[in-house]
Amino acid sequence: MQKRFVNVGMVQMKASQDKGANVSKALSMVAEAARAGADVVCLPELFATRYFPAERGENPEAEPVPGPTTRRLAEAARRSKVVLVGGSVCERGRGRNFNTCVVFSERGEALGAYRKVHVPQDEHFYEQDYFSPGAKYVVSKTSCGRIGTLICFDQWYPEAARVNRLMGAQIVFYPTAIGRVRGIDQIEGDWKAAWEAVQVGHAVSNSVVVCAVNRVGVEGATTFWGGSFVCNQFGKVLVRAGSEEGVFVTQVDLELGDAVEEGWGFLRNRQKASYKRIAE
Repeated sequence: MQKRFVNVGMVQMKASQDKGANVSKALSMVAEAARAGADVVCLPELFATRYFPAERGENPEAEPVPGPTTRRLAEAARRSKVVLVGGSVCERGRGRNFNTCVVFSERGEALGAYRKVHVPQDEHFYEQDYFSPGAKYVVSKTSCGRIGTLICFDQWYPEAARVNRLMGAQIVFYPTAIGRVRGIDQIEGDWKAAWEAVQVGHAVSNSVVVCAVNRVGVEGATTFWGGSFVCNQFGKVLVRAGSEEGVFVTQVDLELGDAVEEGWGFLRNRQKASYKRIAE
C-alpha cells in the first residue's frame, strides 16, 4: 500500500578517483539515511566516479545495466529496506553510452531505468562527447508513490517535468552534478539561485514534490555547490543542504499535490491545442 507521508532522503557526497570506494561510501550513506528514517533515498548523478565530462578524452568506465554497480545498489536497497533512486551510472548499451538512473524497490527489484534525455555540451560539461540522449521518460510505481526520474540538465526543461506529471509522477527526483567553474563568469546572474528557482517552479506548476540531489567538492576547475533540496507541491523548500557532505531527510505529504491541483487546476485547465509549437 502506498504511503501518504514519505520520508525523503538525500545523499550529498564527494567523489574520489577510486570507483569502488565511491560506491562503498554511497551505500554506507544510503544505510545512514535509512537509519535516520528515510523511506526513499536518492544519490547524485554519476556518483561512482569523478565528473569525467568536465574534460574531453576521458575513459568513462561504462558498464552494462544491470551490471556491477547496479547490482550493489539493488543489494543496498534490499538490505536497508528503502526505495533507492540510484543517482546515475555510465551505461554501455547497444554500442552507445547513456547517463542512466535506475530505481529499486525495498526488495532490491529494478523498477525502472531512465536514460538522460537532455545532454549538455558546454565548457567543462562535455557530456555529448560521452552520452547519447535517451528517448523516453520513466515513472516508477513504488511504495513511496509514483516516482519520476530526470537527471541534471533535464532540470532546465519544463516539458520534461510536465511529461513526468502527466505520466502520474508524485515525486520527481533530479540526481545532479552542477557547480561553478573557475574562469567562467556568471554574467547571467547567480547560477545556483536560478537552478533552485526553476525546479521549484516545476514543483508548483505540476503539483509534484521535487528532490534535487547534487554532489559537492572541488574537481579540477569545478566546485560543485551542493545545495541539495526537497520542496513540496506548492514550492515550500522543506530541507536545503549546504556545501558539505551528508545525509538529509525530510517528510513530504503526497496528498498535498491533489489539494493543489483541486484548488488551482493547473492540469485540468490546460489548453492543449495551443501548445503545438512546443513540439515543432
